[in-house]
Amino acid sequence: MQYKVLITTSGIGSRLGDLTDFTNKALVRIGDKPALSHILESYPTETQFVVTLGHYGEYVREFIEIAHPTMDIEFVEVDRYEGPGTSLGYSILQAQDSLQCPFIFNACDTLFKNNKLLLDQALTTPHNFCIGDRKDDTSQYSTLLVEKEKVVAIKEKGEINYDFAYVGICGIKDYKLFWNKLSKIYDENPNNSSLFEGNVINQMIETTEFHFKEIGDWLDMGNVGELERTRQYFKTTAEVLEKKEESIYFYDDCIIKFFSNQKINKNRVTRARELEGLVPPILAAGNNFYKYRKIEGDLFANSVTLNTFRAFLEWSDANLWSPRECEKFPDLCHSFYVDKTLSRISKYLEKNSDSPPLINQEKVPSIEDLINQIDFEWLCEGTPVQFHGDFILDNILETDEGFCLLDWRQDFAGHLTIGDIYYDLAKLNHNLTVNHELVNKKAFNSSSDNCYILCSSKLIDCKEILKSFIIENGYDYKKVQALTAIIWINMAPLHEYPFDKFLFNFGKLNLKRALDGKN
Repeated sequence: MQYKVLITTSGIGSRLGDLTDFTNKALVRIGDKPALSHILESYPTETQFVVTLGHYGEYVREFIEIAHPTMDIEFVEVDRYEGPGTSLGYSILQAQDSLQCPFIFNACDTLFKNNKLLLDQALTTPHNFCIGDRKDDTSQYSTLLVEKEKVVAIKEKGEINYDFAYVGICGIKDYKLFWNKLSKIYDENPNNSSLFEGNVINQMIETTEFHFKEIGDWLDMGNVGELERTRQYFKTTAEVLEKKEESIYFYDDCIIKFFSNQKINKNRVTRARELEGLVPPILAAGNNFYKYRKIEGDLFANSVTLNTFRAFLEWSDANLWSPRECEKFPDLCHSFYVDKTLSRISKYLEKNSDSPPLINQEKVPSIEDLINQIDFEWLCEGTPVQFHGDFILDNILETDEGFCLLDWRQDFAGHLTIGDIYYDLAKLNHNLTVNHELVNKKAFNSSSDNCYILCSSKLIDCKEILKSFIIENGYDYKKVQALTAIIWINMAPLHEYPFDKFLFNFGKLNLKRALDGKN
């Protein structure tokens, strides 16, 4: 007997806080992939899926079409998924027409360390069943009472007397009975926001059996605490700073990027064509996602040596930074460096106070006075080139053929083909001091009296090589230093405490030093 699999992604995922402000809970990254991919890939390739869509449902649909184009998946639109009259039970009910057959319900926040064998067996098991695991704290979970390998009852969250926690996976062989019971329960109280499949199973148990299956490696990501625990198991292959409005997923043969801003996504795809030969080819693209080919190579953040760093700067000069013409280029630089910075500072000060007058025992003016000390005409006299825009070691692959660039910026002050070489140089200079590995290890201190970040001696040596390259090629090293500090100030409102405070204090201190001509 072949089961279909129902996955409900229609809920708003409120227990994950602001992580679902810009995306769907099923698309939150766990290790290298979103939770939804982990679930889909745990079933046999011939499985037929039904996926409900609601909160950011267009993202879920587009993601599946790009990431899993060959899977047999039917989508069901849920008209109401937030507010009065909505519930998990209501969302399940919307899939009734698509599931006139035995089916497995798999909650979109339920994962396992190794569930393939269990689910292979479940797909062909000719009876109703529920899956449970042992859990000490059930304040966040429904529970199961079990006797002689049969489910006696499903209890609400926080039950004291229970045998197992219910993991959110059940098999429904008697589907006609299930739909009959669910319809009646819903009709009796349409405003029951806690209605879920357990209410239906409790009524079904009166006339039919539900077998119990125990799993010993359940991982949940339905709330912030469990999400972190699950992420500790599903390690990522690349250190990535999490951002609310975008994400990146890693697969065996491709990389998928997500942006909640459709314009950014579109411009990224357009720029990939401009940078053809320097970046991986785009394989597929939609409104909010694009997929590009995975290139074999070593992440330069891990493989860089002093010799290869010199070679990379020469490669970039020969292949990337080709000169461009732009009459109003200072205006673009003013928009990108000055207008954006003032906006970011305002955003930071909405939630934080300015730094005290002393940072690391050095006198540093207020952020307003510090910005007023900048010669904007000097700062905005850039050098127009073909550019990358997020020129950091983590966005560079060292390959057998040379180098490949990743995660290019979508524009420079709205321009897709022209950017400032000083911005690329400053981003690289920034990354040689502040990089993902150090930030993820929390190897920094944000306090104004002792603001620092630990640095790799190898990367410090690379900074000296970069400085020599800048000077030898006739560029203004002081400007690179100033822009590096401005980058840190700009980054501050995009991150959470204490990293935001570190970036702001560190940026101010180094901007003051750059303007004073100190290295």
